[in-house]
Amino acid sequence: MPTLKKLPNIVRGKDYIETKDWTTKEIELALNTASDLKKLFKKGKPHRYLPDKTAFLFFFDKSTRTRNSFEAGATQLGAHAHFIAAETSQVAHGESPRDMGIILSSYGHAIAIRHDLVPGEGNSYMRAVAKDANVPVLNMQCDIDHPFQTLADLMTIREEFGKNLRGKKIAVSWAYAPSYAKPMSVPQGLITLMPRFGLDVVLAHPPEYTLMKSEMEYAKKIAKENGTKFEVVDNMNDAFKDADIVYPKSWGIESLFHNPNQALEISKKYKHWICDEKKMKLAHKEAIYMHCLPADRGYEVTDAVIDGPQSRVFPEAENRLHTCKSVMALTM
Repeated sequence: MPTLKKLPNIVRGKDYIETKDWTTKEIELALNTASDLKKLFKKGKPHRYLPDKTAFLFFFDKSTRTRNSFEAGATQLGAHAHFIAAETSQVAHGESPRDMGIILSSYGHAIAIRHDLVPGEGNSYMRAVAKDANVPVLNMQCDIDHPFQTLADLMTIREEFGKNLRGKKIAVSWAYAPSYAKPMSVPQGLITLMPRFGLDVVLAHPPEYTLMKSEMEYAKKIAKENGTKFEVVDNMNDAFKDADIVYPKSWGIESLFHNPNQALEISKKYKHWICDEKKMKLAHKEAIYMHCLPADRGYEVTDAVIDGPQSRVFPEAENRLHTCKSVMALTM
């Protein structure tokens, strides 16, 4: 096998729970490594940076892209990923995060967790595991952030517009979906990461769908520090106007995650919050449409948009593999 380029040890052993836990330099390293790994993957060249290593994938919620990007990514890096559904483990019987962290640390080299549906639980649980684990804890989505998704989003945006994003505008908007009360972590991850890398952010949502106060305050702070803009509006049209990137998706109401049916009932008032061709025309002519997927077609977005020439959802989804591999290769 050809000799692989040596990876820096800057984040070796470091948890990846929120993007704000990593410096801009560390995130740049993750993005550059993802780009390098993507090139090797496309050329069919082996890149087994993690031979004989093990990652435990602990899921409290369903998954398609996250599970498969981790499992495929681990295999391609020469490692093995163990899928664990929380309800099949002793956590379902009350095993503590401390015990789980200590024991799985002794069996392998990383613990990845998805725990995203209840505000106030997932992030705290991950940090409790990380406190006693001696391997990196990786956030596959929590109630606060979805750091692998937003890293892939940033990678996709930079592939489209280049590294200098100063003056570019991303519209992060709520959109109607009847399927379930979706986590708040993707919009929160976007508003807290993108201002750090030059993007002006406009957030749009109906009055009931506010994001967590801590994340809003951080977004304002980080935008100010980086000389970018963070603005909140109450309709999609204002957000989409002159945008370079539009990212409309549904999320739930923070106070009603224990009563999702009530949240879904409230959402019916806002069925007109859909990304369609008319709204896309408000954005720049070269604007791109993004979504973390799965999108509720016909509700969050029309088929004409998601399958149209401005959509980047499939390259965006593919980049989940490369950013996932990058963080694993750098931390494990």
